[in-house]
Amino acid sequence: MEIVPPELINLKKFDPSLVIEAAYYTTNTFLKAAIYPANKLFLMKPAARRLAQVQSKLQEQNLGLLIWDAYRPLSLQKVMWDMVGDDRYISNPKTGSRHNRGCAVDCTLIDSNKNQCLMPTKYGDFSEHAHRDYMDIPAESMQNRQILQDAMVEQGFIPLHEEWWHFDAPEWRNYPVLDINPYEDVYRNIEQSNE
Repeated sequence: MEIVPPELINLKKFDPSLVIEAAYYTTNTFLKAAIYPANKLFLMKPAARRLAQVQSKLQEQNLGLLIWDAYRPLSLQKVMWDMVGDDRYISNPKTGSRHNRGCAVDCTLIDSNKNQCLMPTKYGDFSEHAHRDYMDIPAESMQNRQILQDAMVEQGFIPLHEEWWHFDAPEWRNYPVLDINPYEDVYRNIEQSNE
């Protein structure tokens, strides 16, 4: 298997119609700390292309995507693992995750007014209520969960059973686990190359 060099893409610059609300740029997560220095998210180019296709198809239904997380540096993965320590919800940093490879995205549906659609749980709910097969939820949230899943799967994304919001790009094995900070000056060329 060939390992391709990293090519992280700034999602908002790649597709300005995506709504970015980087969860770890805020204190409103289980971490209770703002870890990302800016409301920017990155994915590897093939995954970003897939996501743009999902967005385009959803817009035909007057829907869209709100993105909470994408590429995650390994150092942040270690912090999360120390807090949760359950590999159903957080990958062990010893092996790394699809997020650490820039090939996973956490997202939800929004309507044409950019309001979040009703879903089974809030983002980051580490309980069975967030599982894809959990059925004791309102019909509207079940329908929205299915619309999101169908749209992502149609473009090749692989859903994670335990988190209705998490999807992996199928090419994740082609990328190494990374612990780079795309916000630092040395990585500014990543953004400039995508303008």
